[in-house]
Amino acid sequence: MTELKLPSIDYAALAPILIMLGAALLGVLVEAFVPRRHRHWAQLSLALLAVLAALVMVIRNADDRLLTAGGAIAVDGPTLFLQGAILLLAVVALLLMGERAVERGGVFVAHAAITAESAEDRRQAEEASGATEVYPLTTFAIGGMLIFVAANDLLTMFIALEVFSLPLYLLCALARRRRLLSQEAAMKYFMLGAYASAFFLFGVALVYGFTSGMPGRSAGVDFATVHAAVTESPSSEVLLFAGMALLAIGLLFKAAAAPFHVWTPDVYQGAPTPVTGFMAACTKVAAFGALLRVFHVAFAGAAWDFTPVLGAVAVLTMLVGAVLAVTQTDIKRLLAYSSIANAGYLLVGVLAPSKDGLSGTMFYLVAYGFSVLAAFAVVTLVRDADGEATHLSRWAGLGRRSPFFAGIFTFILLAFAGIPLTSGFMSKFAVFAPALAADQAWLVVAGVLTSMVLAFPYLRVVVMMWLSEPGESTPTVTVPGGLTSAALMIGVLATLVLGVVPGPLLDLANGAAEFVR
Repeated sequence: MTELKLPSIDYAALAPILIMLGAALLGVLVEAFVPRRHRHWAQLSLALLAVLAALVMVIRNADDRLLTAGGAIAVDGPTLFLQGAILLLAVVALLLMGERAVERGGVFVAHAAITAESAEDRRQAEEASGATEVYPLTTFAIGGMLIFVAANDLLTMFIALEVFSLPLYLLCALARRRRLLSQEAAMKYFMLGAYASAFFLFGVALVYGFTSGMPGRSAGVDFATVHAAVTESPSSEVLLFAGMALLAIGLLFKAAAAPFHVWTPDVYQGAPTPVTGFMAACTKVAAFGALLRVFHVAFAGAAWDFTPVLGAVAVLTMLVGAVLAVTQTDIKRLLAYSSIANAGYLLVGVLAPSKDGLSGTMFYLVAYGFSVLAAFAVVTLVRDADGEATHLSRWAGLGRRSPFFAGIFTFILLAFAGIPLTSGFMSKFAVFAPALAADQAWLVVAGVLTSMVLAFPYLRVVVMMWLSEPGESTPTVTVPGGLTSAALMIGVLATLVLGVVPGPLLDLANGAAEFVR
């Protein structure tokens, strides 16, 4: 009889994940036993402390390069860098979620079971304090993202995908106002996300079948086994290519890459704006962290085969995001298509088979995350009697009514456009330069051309804010509370500093750009 051996587990290496999941479970207990009037600050404090504690452990583990939990979790440079990025961005997102000075009771519905558009729903929108379940849901999602970027086998990656996806589906449905739009967005995200997860799991099964063809080796879905099968197996490559395609569908869906992007505009528009910012920043880091590990570690031996296909996806993504952004009349939908285009630019970095390509992609994820959170922070402040005023026509003349916040939003839009001395310029340079060095000039040309197209909707908003006269329908900009002010300051400063002095973060990313295998 074969002796059963338990896998060795390095709990210190897993501490960031354990802290976040433990805090999420503790948040459930807080929800059950702490009086309602005290829950908001208790839950927000618990979530922020957990994120900061997990960040401290990531920094403490900075020199770790190991596999743990039976090889299911890889703790290496990219893992630690991306986990740190997720946690830093999560701090800013939690500050936006916790704000209650901008809207009485916060942006979340008080009772999710209340029928939308009913008299009781209208009453809670004006009076009741928002739900606090959002904080344990968010910490569960963060914990799943930390596992996702560290997963060293496909089954662990699938479990992590579900751990962070399910809370996001719920968070999208909890908007205080425009409940039907919020619930519609959540349902679309859930249904399409379920299909994407099914494709991913089917891909895992096909890859497992492919690895079973290796003589003298057992089948498996850990990345070492998959890599060995890709480079050594005499089996038919049909299973390999089919499995890779299905896995890519699941991952590209989360990354909001075309043609798997169709959920993005509706979900970004319908979800509570702080949740939209959280998804635009943290989910993108998690999705591209997983893409980098899957294609740079597990399928590195098949790069010659998947690079042209992913390159075509990158060009299509940039084109769809840039062209459709021009047609948008809602600021949140415009930012959604901007996010889609940025997914295309990030794919250019993923396809640059070098250390510089990996480090440039990681730098881009951090820089874009801070900028997009700052953008959504401004969106939460532009309000009228019905809540956030997101139609672009309502932003006409905003620069004259509130020049300070219009100036901040202008700066963020210029960063998205890639203007020098902003993080957007350095981000694009960080991914385009390695791609050019890797003879992927066609991707760089596509990136530059679509960036020029994408600058048009950004500049249209700038012109509308500054060169149009404010009308009776021009909303006011609410004075932000302390939490939103802090989030906005962090996002703007990061956008400026990473554009003017990008060296330290680029050096950190370059030093972390090496996977353990």
